[in-house]
Amino acid sequence: MTWERFKSHHYQNPKLGFALDLSRLPFPADYSSQMAPALQQAFADMAALEKGAIANPDEKRMVGHYWLRAPELAPTPELSGAISATLTAIKEFTAKIHQGEILAPGGSKFKEVLVIGIGGSALGPQFVNHSLGRPAGRRDKMRVSFFDNTDPDGMDYVLAELGSKLKQTLVVVISKSGGTAETRNGMLEAAAVFKAAGLDYTKHFVAVTGEGSKLEQVALKEGWLARFPMWDWVGGRTSVLCVVGLLPAALQGIKIDQMLAGAAAMDELTRKTSFKDNPAAQLALAWHWACDGRGTKDMVVLPYKDRLLLFSRYLQQLVMESLGKELDLKGNIVSQGIAVYGNKGSTDQHAYVQQLREGVNNFFVTFIEVLKDRTGPSMDVEPGITSGDYLQGFLLGTRDALSEKARHSITITINEISPKSVGALIALYERAVGLYASLVGINAYHQPGVEAGKKAAGGVIALQQKVVAALQAAPGTAFTADALASHLSAADRTELVYKILEHLAANSGKGVVKTNRKPWFESTYAWQN
Repeated sequence: MTWERFKSHHYQNPKLGFALDLSRLPFPADYSSQMAPALQQAFADMAALEKGAIANPDEKRMVGHYWLRAPELAPTPELSGAISATLTAIKEFTAKIHQGEILAPGGSKFKEVLVIGIGGSALGPQFVNHSLGRPAGRRDKMRVSFFDNTDPDGMDYVLAELGSKLKQTLVVVISKSGGTAETRNGMLEAAAVFKAAGLDYTKHFVAVTGEGSKLEQVALKEGWLARFPMWDWVGGRTSVLCVVGLLPAALQGIKIDQMLAGAAAMDELTRKTSFKDNPAAQLALAWHWACDGRGTKDMVVLPYKDRLLLFSRYLQQLVMESLGKELDLKGNIVSQGIAVYGNKGSTDQHAYVQQLREGVNNFFVTFIEVLKDRTGPSMDVEPGITSGDYLQGFLLGTRDALSEKARHSITITINEISPKSVGALIALYERAVGLYASLVGINAYHQPGVEAGKKAAGGVIALQQKVVAALQAAPGTAFTADALASHLSAADRTELVYKILEHLAANSGKGVVKTNRKPWFESTYAWQN
């Protein structure tokens, strides 16, 4: 890895405070020219997408997250106007909350925000919350918490943190369809807690949802505090720069205009059809070479900055849900995808970097370097050396240690963590994912596997209802899992019946009692009034 190669494969944009180094991927000098026809097609596909082409044939919808930071590019005046009007509405609502023009029942100011969502309706806002919250020397205007699962204990954990501050809590419920089970469950659990505390939850709740959805109907009927739109042309994993991410960020006190400006600036760069001038194209082609265009290696994301801890979790959904597809655009079975994992440096040097250097070579690393250590000067931990100097030393040292063992890496450098740089990172990866999908001939904008999982979960719930009904019809009768499955004419689903019975018996209030026997599968379950 020579200085000359570094100069040839190091992209830098001082205006945006961004750099990309591909020099430690030993692709041949003519690789970009070999891939030029496919890359030009990817540029054309992306241009068509931004002009409003139907990108998700399953749902007959456009994919327009790029318009969120450039409303003038939307294909119709109506869409442009809706984007701009919604951004204004976010700012006006936030200002009224912060200034106390909208108060909680009882006259106190809202100080807490509870976001209820899942997938892209949580991962993006959580990443923004963690990366940009509590700027040096200042407090957030409002503290943000999350229900991001249907785990009752997880909800109890968050509610315990809120405690007596529940009466000053604004709840933002995010679901495009309004029928997402995890979000609906969180909404119902939160509403029950407000009611138990003697609070009118409708004066605390805000809906972010699609027009005419189940959630909008509930919010209208119950008179919730406010409603904001989600559009069908914004997918969950690319929704962080619409109301989904912007409303919680604005309430927290983050400068959302700067986030949008950073994304818009990166979009402008990554629309260029010259490979050497387009960092997203460089990144997509780097993935293609590193993974043989087949996802043969994992992407390890190693940000050397605590504030970027959640970036790998955010990228897991963006990359894996977009690229993890069984079929290509022609209907061929291709089983595409790139697995993503990571935590942060230098923590990971005391964890799995040992395997990265000396174990199975089934990955490439993306190091993320942040040049600015903190706001203000740092103390010396050794003469002339700060903690931040050590952090960079660990990054550069680990990168060299991996290169010594022919372990490949990419390095992204940003000047500092700011709303603008976070917006730019989001836009960079959104574009890279779209370009890579075109290179390998898949649709990045649908998710049939997710829908299959939801359907299967519904089947389990339906079976549970049958199990409970059968037990209730014969109170006190002891059934083994085998016997109950046979009784339900579900012998082919005996394992599921067993798992359902175990869960019912483990939770008080479900009415099912287990009697342990040996061997374990002879244990019995009975309904007890």
